[in-house]
Amino acid sequence: MNKSSDKINPWYWISSLYLAEGIPYIVVITVSAILYKRMEISNSELALYTSWLYLPWVIKPLWSPIVDLFKTKRWWITTMQLVIGTGLAGVALSLPGPDFFRYSLVFFWLLAFSSATHDIAADGFYMIGLHPKDQAYFVGIRNTFYRLALIVGQGGAVMLAGQLEKQMPVAYAWAIAIGFLSVLFILFFIYHLFVLPRPTEDHSAASGKNIWQEFWDTFASFFRKDHIGIALAFMLLFRLAESQLLKLASPFMLDERAAGGLGLSTSVVGFIYGTVGVIALALGGLTGGILIARNGLKRWIWWMTAAMNLPNLVYVWLAHAQPENILLISSCVAVEQFGYGLGFTAYTLFLILFSAGKYKTAHYAICTGFMALGMMLPGMISGYIQEAKGYPRFFLWVMLCTIPAFIVVRYLRIPEKEQL
Repeated sequence: MNKSSDKINPWYWISSLYLAEGIPYIVVITVSAILYKRMEISNSELALYTSWLYLPWVIKPLWSPIVDLFKTKRWWITTMQLVIGTGLAGVALSLPGPDFFRYSLVFFWLLAFSSATHDIAADGFYMIGLHPKDQAYFVGIRNTFYRLALIVGQGGAVMLAGQLEKQMPVAYAWAIAIGFLSVLFILFFIYHLFVLPRPTEDHSAASGKNIWQEFWDTFASFFRKDHIGIALAFMLLFRLAESQLLKLASPFMLDERAAGGLGLSTSVVGFIYGTVGVIALALGGLTGGILIARNGLKRWIWWMTAAMNLPNLVYVWLAHAQPENILLISSCVAVEQFGYGLGFTAYTLFLILFSAGKYKTAHYAICTGFMALGMMLPGMISGYIQEAKGYPRFFLWVMLCTIPAFIVVRYLRIPEKEQL
């Protein structure tokens, strides 16, 4: 690491870097669905097209060598933040116009690819911009600010749009809210131009031969791992239920009660799902980490699978009872998200353990690609299922989709020597 990097306090850039990493992801994956629901796009269309936006994260490992081959990771970070800011501005400007759905989707695709590329560069920069002894300390800090980014995007921006909807047409309200995020990313771009350190290890590769050879060796060795079949089944099926619930939870809350929804306002949904839910998710993740650290993943994997899936029952009850009490609805969402946090901790740790070896960083990226694929494919059809069956039967279907997770966990192999 360059000595000049030592002069820059990591607090000055790690916090802002991971805020910048989390916001576009949550905007593309979750906020886009809320936006389109408020713009009166059908559940089938919004679920299909916003699920397709997972694709850049699915194929992210395929173009990660490009970040190493050309320019520096610092260059990729700042450039992608400028592109993200431009993409957000494009979404904002397209919303009030005719054919907004088509044009805004083009900019969401730009956001998705630039956000996935930013992830590659930021995570790589973290490892070379910090001394190894500092990396363990700051991993908790970076995760905290990533969670805060979810609150800013899924909570703050949605609540802002909801408040503005009371004063102006929906399209203009959302254009202002997304425009605010665009300005924020231009500020990120300017700030990081001056604040990000310049490690000596951060340089483009002199030759692509070794990188491409390593690239192919990485993929070949991944698919030669022991128990690869059941591991891939776990990556693809563990979140089968959650992948469909995630796409329709917010539209369910926004839909009119006559249509089977809860009839909540945009700002209330932003508070419940984007603030209360995210806090519960973070607490679940923290609790899961503590439990696994004490007794190991093998001890808790079954219980955390149950925690991930069984709380989805609250949506079955919400769809049948259609309560109006905001505190009660918030409590149900908090229970589901807390369980999701527990289960996702186990899921993430398994990916880390399975990736162990010479190519652990690259193998983990491949694992996350399969994770994204497992979210993308079921999410694409979730809207069609809901429109055909209605919310009560859709959430019962979601519960049926929890069964494969329990089956694959029954046969999952966790390396004994890697138990924590």
